[in-house]
Amino acid sequence: MSDIEGVYEDLEADVSLEEFREAVEAKVEQMGGLADEETAAMLVAHELGESEVGGVADVEPGMEEAKFVAKVTAIGELRTFERDGEDEDGRVVNVEVADETGSVRAAFWDEHAEAAIEELEEGQVLRIKGRPKEGFSGVEVSVDDVEVDEDTEIDVTVSDTHQVEDLSLGLSNVNLVGLVLDTDSIRTFDRDDGSEGKVANLTLGDSTGRVRVTLWDEQADRAEDLSAGTTVEVVDGYVRERDGALELHVGNRGAVEEVDEEVEYVPDSTPIESLEIGQTVDIAGVVRSADPKRTFDRDDGSEGQVRNVRVQDATGDIRVAMWGEKADVDVGPGDEVALADVEIKDGWQDDLEASAGWRSTITVLDGGGPAEPAETAEESAGLSAFADGSSGDASADASAEAASDDDPDDGEELEFTGVVVQAGSPVVLDNGEETMSVETDADVGLGEEVTARGVVRDGRLEANDVF
Repeated sequence: MSDIEGVYEDLEADVSLEEFREAVEAKVEQMGGLADEETAAMLVAHELGESEVGGVADVEPGMEEAKFVAKVTAIGELRTFERDGEDEDGRVVNVEVADETGSVRAAFWDEHAEAAIEELEEGQVLRIKGRPKEGFSGVEVSVDDVEVDEDTEIDVTVSDTHQVEDLSLGLSNVNLVGLVLDTDSIRTFDRDDGSEGKVANLTLGDSTGRVRVTLWDEQADRAEDLSAGTTVEVVDGYVRERDGALELHVGNRGAVEEVDEEVEYVPDSTPIESLEIGQTVDIAGVVRSADPKRTFDRDDGSEGQVRNVRVQDATGDIRVAMWGEKADVDVGPGDEVALADVEIKDGWQDDLEASAGWRSTITVLDGGGPAEPAETAEESAGLSAFADGSSGDASADASAEAASDDDPDDGEELEFTGVVVQAGSPVVLDNGEETMSVETDADVGLGEEVTARGVVRDGRLEANDVF
């Protein structure tokens, strides 16, 4: 056995003995006789071992070369472009490939591009050797060599449309249909070349989860065209990571279009009684009370705004501070809401508080769609308004409203219809204009619309009938 064969036997890289011999001979020639065949063989073996990766997820920009096995999930169109100083146009085809660890875009150039169009099929497994780099939509591999592997099986489903749970870092050419849960305003920024860029965000949900969608430049204008509750399809998006969470990005190559499809979004919430400080969670429940929006001055001189609501589920209730644009969301007593990505903090008088910031999503569930922005409140208070220590309790709100001139007199018979915003004792009903405390033994649930009939005593309705 020769020295070359001995090194080859210990080699785990997927190359033939003949290819290995050729590489060793080239290495000996490259080093000008400074290395014998055994030394050259070990150098080549080391280089081959360095380029072999365990899976697509291990392919990173900056690698000199990467070798991996992956399944073809999508084949793009053949594009041509002019090369400087050359008469013949260049050609490129982007091919999406994936394994169980992730996906990556592989760029096939010139002759490889022609072969990709003529010979490649979705579902084929390829052995790819190429140079990874940071591309427009994540990691891309410029393919140097490729061959079909008919013996290897990769458990990746080839699909024209993705769901939220299918998304993985580096995935591109993503088509996803989802329900618009939230929209943000368009923001501008200056690029290094002096041009102005635009960016906006949507939050989409489907039956498998939700995802934040970042829209760039021309696509950012779509954030103003779309409203919460609309079903859209993202075309040719790509997946990036931000603050540990996956995001779906849409650039000028992609699109966001309204579609006539039914999409179900079911939030997965954490019980309020189990919340702890420092968590970022999803909660859901019925709004018991809602304070007016308040404005305040930040240290940098800009104006901020916040609105507090109290949300209750079957296990407890919690005050939610809605900051910035979230303070404009139109929610009120009786609304069933889902609040995603809220941060649990230490609030007023050691009570827990949920903070809904720019990453949070607020969705109204009982109306069949997410919350819409509210009109600016006519009354707002400055920072000093925080000093009142109001807990936003529904009973307190009911007592305050009971002081109005329109309150019924003691002994008056009354029938009141409203939504249950407090199911304890007393029951509190809200009809959209006023609230009523009701003394009753009837079993009612939060968010249920009921009618109570009885006699008013001390500002409360002593109900004989609840239906």
